[in-house]
Amino acid sequence: MSRARPLTGTAHEEAEREAARQREQQREAAWQRGLREQFPIVTAHPESAYLDSAATSQKPRAVLDAVQTYLTTSNANAGRGAYPWANRTTELVEGARERVKEFLRDPEPERSTVHFTSGTTEGLRTVARDWLVPYLSDGDEILVPFADHRANLDPWLEAGRLLAERGVDVRVRAVPYQAVSGDYDHRALGDLVGPRTRFVAATHVHHVYGGDMNVHRIRAAVGPDVPICVDAAQSVGHLPLDLAGAGLDVDFVVFSGHKAMALPGTGALWARNARGPAFRPAGWQGTPNTAGVVSLRAALDWLDAAGADRIARWTAGLTTRLTDGLSRLGPYEILGCPASLTADSALPAAQRRHGIVTFRHQDIPSDDLGFILYSHGFMVRADSLCQAGAAAEDGSVRVSLHVYNTEEEIDRLLAALTSLA
Repeated sequence: MSRARPLTGTAHEEAEREAARQREQQREAAWQRGLREQFPIVTAHPESAYLDSAATSQKPRAVLDAVQTYLTTSNANAGRGAYPWANRTTELVEGARERVKEFLRDPEPERSTVHFTSGTTEGLRTVARDWLVPYLSDGDEILVPFADHRANLDPWLEAGRLLAERGVDVRVRAVPYQAVSGDYDHRALGDLVGPRTRFVAATHVHHVYGGDMNVHRIRAAVGPDVPICVDAAQSVGHLPLDLAGAGLDVDFVVFSGHKAMALPGTGALWARNARGPAFRPAGWQGTPNTAGVVSLRAALDWLDAAGADRIARWTAGLTTRLTDGLSRLGPYEILGCPASLTADSALPAAQRRHGIVTFRHQDIPSDDLGFILYSHGFMVRADSLCQAGAAAEDGSVRVSLHVYNTEEEIDRLLAALTSLA
């Protein structure tokens, strides 16, 4: 009887590394299953795969319970009443402001402010109308993105029109992009900055391509004094954000709660209040969306407990699994940075997609492909995706993932797409 040949030192080390890798995969899979079970709508429909989290995320039981508890124990108007229910509601709202600062790792919470909005769109418009318009003077320039979500372009164009109506001429310039990767061209951006540059708007993670837009490079490009506003709709709840770090020296962060596992109609606008005038929303502040604010606070608690780093690793793994399979199917074009689409790419660092994969079929219109995928049990987005400058004929299919999605769902999706190839 022949005996197994003993492993050499190198082979033994490799076997140990492989065993450790498998154990880690098993731990992560068990962790993910535990989180997935906390989403009632997901577990109630195991035959369907919800792949549209960039539009809105599903809600864990802890968020739903927090809202129900609030509405059935202390529902009242915040800041308008001296009785216990009103006081408790006021405390919940004010506590949620501090919770947003904690979640963003605010380095100077005593200086900054948090204003609750209905979402990212309202938040960016509030910055534009209530802060930017009074701040700008004749001859000033602002730099804004012309190929991101329309919510991060239209408010700045509107601000320019409002100022023009008052006889104030402000130049609205386009943030430059790299032709191949779709990232901002940070070197070219620095060349556009002049003595009258007063403001820059940017996006943290692109809502079509899923790419990290490397906002940390913008501060170095524009200098220490120019205020920067970041649309974080696709990063809060998906990636760790640390405003205390050197990489996110920005002045406004705006995000939607409903994309971060809170209720619809909820969002937050964080202002550093270090460059330019302090942010103060104009006009009388009416009744806040108290149930939405309660849900946002609970969602941030849930996300912190789950771990933003682990969520990001899980969705990045699913993203790579999908792009790896999809890039091998001839009829499909994956939009965005073409580098590192496959798991065995020689350039893994170029894989910058965070839970979003957008593509087109060379023969099947995107809206038709969306309906076909729904017939196979997949809920995806299929249209022009609210991208600035895009027309109806520029439609595409977007798959957007979160921690409740599984490898099995990705494999089923790839099988369905293969059958259409």
